[in-house]
Amino acid sequence: MPALPPTWLRGPVPGIEPILQPVAHALLQVAEETPEVVQTLTPEQIWSRPGGSASIGFHLAHLCGSLDRLFTYARGESLSTDQQAALAAERVIDAAQPSPPELFRLLSGTVERAMEQLRSTPGDSLVQAREVGRARLPSTTLGLLFHAAEHTIRHGGQIITLARVVQGPPERASAAVR
Repeated sequence: MPALPPTWLRGPVPGIEPILQPVAHALLQVAEETPEVVQTLTPEQIWSRPGGSASIGFHLAHLCGSLDRLFTYARGESLSTDQQAALAAERVIDAAQPSPPELFRLLSGTVERAMEQLRSTPGDSLVQAREVGRARLPSTTLGLLFHAAEHTIRHGGQIITLARVVQGPPERASAAVR
């Protein structure tokens, strides 16, 4: 079976405003690629920190937490006490080391909720002013949704790169000819 093209080349995501299609495509791409890459790893590889980098497990938990928080701000809401607790837990996620199935459920649920929010986001709300964090920094609904997509893709890329690093060089099928 031929590989599917990237999500952004598969056409519009039903129910999503045209201007928000890139956000939806980015989130769906990470939700699709990340489990494919991470499921080939051992728990030790998921939680290793090569060169002092953040672990794959951290990147996965953090992209989910950030996506949830940014989408909360995009709705014009403040973080709940549960979200604040989840943020604090991200800082020590390497000690807790949730299992790969737990991380995949977190990713799937977070992206599913984000897609539901995108479907219910009216186009005329995209330029509405929004505030971010305790400092109440200025943004807009569109700015937050775009940054959430960009941030999610960034961590997805770090996961893919770190997976290659922790797996080491691929085995060669035959000796190189000189």
